[in-house]
Amino acid sequence: MSLEGKLVSEINIKCDGDVFHEIFRHRPHHISTMSSDKIQNVDIHEGEWGTVGSVIFWNFTHDGKEKVAKEIIQEIDEEKKLVKFKVIGGDILDYYKSFYITVHVETKGEDNLVTWILEYEKLNQDIPDPHTLMKFCLDVTKDIETHHLTGKLVSEINIKSDGDVFHEIFRYRPHHISSMSPGYIQNVDIHEGEWGTVGSVIVWNFTHDGKEKVAKNVVEEIDEEKKLVKFKVTGGDILEDYNSFYLTVHVETKGEDNIVTWILEYEKRNCNVPDPHTLMELCLNITKDIETHHLN
Repeated sequence: MSLEGKLVSEINIKCDGDVFHEIFRHRPHHISTMSSDKIQNVDIHEGEWGTVGSVIFWNFTHDGKEKVAKEIIQEIDEEKKLVKFKVIGGDILDYYKSFYITVHVETKGEDNLVTWILEYEKLNQDIPDPHTLMKFCLDVTKDIETHHLTGKLVSEINIKSDGDVFHEIFRYRPHHISSMSPGYIQNVDIHEGEWGTVGSVIVWNFTHDGKEKVAKNVVEEIDEEKKLVKFKVTGGDILEDYNSFYLTVHVETKGEDNIVTWILEYEKRNCNVPDPHTLMELCLNITKDIETHHLN
C-alpha cells in the first residue's frame, strides 16, 4: 500500500476571488483576524510576503491542539490565482515525510471556486490521511468568506431635543415617525404583538435611494437603562441584498447633550453588495427630522 496520497476539495465562496487569492499570496498574516479560533499568528521568517522562496511560520489550532507549521512558498501562479506551500517544519512533519498545500481560485462570472490540494507522503502505514487538515482548510476558507461578507456600521449624532422622548418614539410609537419625517417614512404598522414589546413585528414603508420600499422588523431587544431598541429585519427589500440585517438605536444623555447612536450589523448576500452607507444616511436624516419636529 502506497504511503503517498493526494486530497482535493472544492468550495464555492461568495466573496471576491481575487481578494481571496491576494490574502494567501500577499497577506496571510491577516488571516488571524478573520479566523482567530483556527489561526493564531502568521509570521514571515525569510524573504518578503508574496514571493516564491519566502518562509512563513504559522501558529494554528488543529484537532483541539495548538500547533506550528513552517512553510516555504514553492509556486505562485497569478493567472490561476494559485499559491503552493511546502511544509518544511513543525507538527505536520511528525506524521508525514513530505507535505504540500496548494490553494487556487477559479472565477466564472459571480462564482468563485476555491480548490485545496494536499499532497503528502506518510511516515508509515498507521498514519491517517489528512482529512481533518483538509476540513481545517475548508473551515478557514468559510471564515475568510464570512469576514468579507459581514460588517458593522456605527454612527453618532448629537440632538438638541429630549433624549428620553427620542427613545420613547422608537420604542412605543414608531408609527408617529411618518408625521415627523414624511419624506423618508410613509407609514409604520404593527403586525404582531404590542407597541413597545420585545417580539412585536413592525412593517415600515419608507423611501430609500429614491425608491419606495418596505421592511418587516421584529423588536429583538429593549434596554430602558441604555435607552436602546434593536430591530431584526425579517422581510422586505433589504433582504434582497443581505442575508441578515440588524438596526440598533440608542440614546446617551450627558447633561444637555443627547447622543444618538445607530448601529447597522449585516451579512451581504455576495461581495458585489455595497456596505449600507446610504441606509445609515437614511437613519441619520430621520433622526434630524425627529429633532427638528420637536424643536419646532
